[in-house]
Amino acid sequence: MRQISAFLDAQAAEAGAARNTLLAYGRDLADFAAFTAHRGLTLATVAREDIETYLSRCEAEGLSRATRARRLSAIRQFTRFALEEGWRNDDPAIRLTGPGRSQRLPRVLSQPEIARLFDAAGQHGATPEDRARNLAALELAYATGMRVSELVSLPAASLRGDPELLLIRGKGGRERMVPLTAPARRATAAWLALRDTAPPDSPLGRLVAGKGGRWLFPAAGAEGHMTRQAFHGMLASLAAAAGFPAGKVTPHVLRHAFATHLLEGGADLRAIQALLGHADLGTTEIYTHVLDERLRELVLTRHPLAQPSS
Repeated sequence: MRQISAFLDAQAAEAGAARNTLLAYGRDLADFAAFTAHRGLTLATVAREDIETYLSRCEAEGLSRATRARRLSAIRQFTRFALEEGWRNDDPAIRLTGPGRSQRLPRVLSQPEIARLFDAAGQHGATPEDRARNLAALELAYATGMRVSELVSLPAASLRGDPELLLIRGKGGRERMVPLTAPARRATAAWLALRDTAPPDSPLGRLVAGKGGRWLFPAAGAEGHMTRQAFHGMLASLAAAAGFPAGKVTPHVLRHAFATHLLEGGADLRAIQALLGHADLGTTEIYTHVLDERLRELVLTRHPLAQPSS
């Protein structure tokens, strides 16, 4: 099914999902799609009650809690993706809870870990142009919380003139304005200066002279700009250079870090919803759980009465 394939592609490119995870999601969603088709529904029209009926059927078939939890996770992530893509106007699975499993919290990087990643971005790359591009892309991703698909398709014109606000065209045609931090503006200006003055006979100069000329991050592919997969690969390379284990840093982890660090700094949840481009506040509420976990850990590790007596 086309929609399932698009979801799996996004999971691979944006969330860095492993091959076995993608295979499991594919099987789970195919089974759910067959169930909905038998009831005369599609994945775009299924309601919460239909998902609950499906989960009850899975339990009646004797599937383990772990399997049912995984199937609900696949459905929940798919319906959230469908909402963000504009295929649906709601998310029917957002309030459903799994069979005995707590909601999985998004992985995030701490602020010192983000600093390590930026240090690597300024030093890692075959050429000065590569290093400037890497740093600009990373700064923009963390400063705005953009989805990787939004980042790689930024027109160069949208960053010219040192703007303080960036217009982002998101999923479903929705637009939002996001402020740019001073480091992001500096990194982007430095990259644009190199990009625009690249010698015509250089690899970058040829990209800019061709169909990549419209895009902030030109590339040789069919679309003319960096792909989601290329950004994911670049980020994985930077993470390895910074000493992070494989899989710890993905585009989604950067987006989660953006939201979590804003919340830690006192930002309003509604403001974070607007900055992330979430259609439903319930999607943004997951970050309150991340903060709750951090506050709990802080109390248990720092409060004097929480320490074991010697």
